Amino acid sequence: MEKNLELVRRPRRLRGNSVLRKMVRETRMDRSSLVYPMFVTEGTNIKEEISSMMGQYRYSVDRMEEKLTELCDAGVTSVMLFGIPDQKDEVGSGAYAQDGIVQKAFRRAKEVCPELYLIGDVCMCEYTSHGHCGVLHGQEVDNDKTLELLAKTALSQVQAGADMVAPSDMMDGRVAAIRRMLDQKGYIQVPIMSYSVKFASSFYGPFRDAADSAPAFGDRKSYQMDYHNRREALKEAALDVEEGADILMVKPAMAYGDLIREVKDRTNLPVAAYSVSGEYSMVKTTAKAGFIDETSVMCEMAASAFRAGTDIYITYFAQELAKCIEEGRIG
Repeated sequence: MEKNLELVRRPRRLRGNSVLRKMVRETRMDRSSLVYPMFVTEGTNIKEEISSMMGQYRYSVDRMEEKLTELCDAGVTSVMLFGIPDQKDEVGSGAYAQDGIVQKAFRRAKEVCPELYLIGDVCMCEYTSHGHCGVLHGQEVDNDKTLELLAKTALSQVQAGADMVAPSDMMDGRVAAIRRMLDQKGYIQVPIMSYSVKFASSFYGPFRDAADSAPAFGDRKSYQMDYHNRREALKEAALDVEEGADILMVKPAMAYGDLIREVKDRTNLPVAAYSVSGEYSMVKTTAKAGFIDETSVMCEMAASAFRAGTDIYITYFAQELAKCIEEGRIG
């Protein structure tokens, strides 16, 4: 009989069966950490599949309830709403209109599923005729003039029922402007989840189709960050902490785990990661072709984000992930 090697350390001892593997698991997830991004559009009786995001839909306000109920039943407790207006103009007035599409959606969501936690994406790209995230001065976005409109947008969403606002525009100073506006109007308890580390990413392509928000000219590289830059990302996160952000977001998620970890380690705030439309569509289309197992890849992507330091995971797979967590397949 061969003599056993005298190995003091045998890491495989802790991998022997599923009970033991779960007992020593380092990264754990809970359904309460999931946020589902949802698109709402003007009109009635609309449930329209988004061509570039199979399985995702645009809902009219009167059809929201069916999806919101599904999410609640699955244990997903948070939803981020994106509005798609009928009319757009140069200053994105639909973003802060009291009867705007997303404001109507917040009111309806509070009526039909009051237990849901509602988050408002604060930006103007869906509402401007030129598709940029602020008002223009010539061919450039005017940062400082845009701040007032972003603050008005955040206020209108909170007044309509949003529990949290999430500015995604990447204008300098927008967290401070929104915090001042909300505090002045008495909404001192409403948190801000800032898209602090948001890159000019090719992963956003399907979202621009979903929200009809592609810029009419140029691109967004003068305000979204260059994906080559690490120190700039940490600078942006630090500035948002100073301005009063309550939660910091890294976007996209999958290719930016290094920055999720660095933001987590260098700040004392919760960190969110947005698994964006391109990540979702790559999984769906590759799975449809039979090259990968959709559920396994979805779970692995989520685990990688949480392993990197994510506290809040914004994903179009929220409902499916919640089921996997409940079944013990992940988390």
